[in-house]
Amino acid sequence: MRRKNNKTTAIHRVIAEVAPRLLTREQAAAYCGIGTTTFTAWIRRGIIPGPVSETHRFDRKAIDAALDVLSRIDGKLEGNAFDRWKARRHARQTGGSPSR
Repeated sequence: MRRKNNKTTAIHRVIAEVAPRLLTREQAAAYCGIGTTTFTAWIRRGIIPGPVSETHRFDRKAIDAALDVLSRIDGKLEGNAFDRWKARRHARQTGGSPSR
């Protein structure tokens, strides 16, 4: 049996400690402090964005931005970036062009 060297062990420990940017539905719901049913309802209501295109993963930064807008943490955000993202996503899904 081969023994892992200390460098390999240290690298694995660092990787395990890094918070992933893309989250599963369960991880994203837990990140928001809610259950998966409520998380799904929030997506349907447009409170937070859905999964990254062509994946089943949710972008932690997009969730943060949406919640910042919702809670008005940063007055400069005013929903602009999130609203543009939602318009582009909706246009892609419906085959239309987003208004800018």
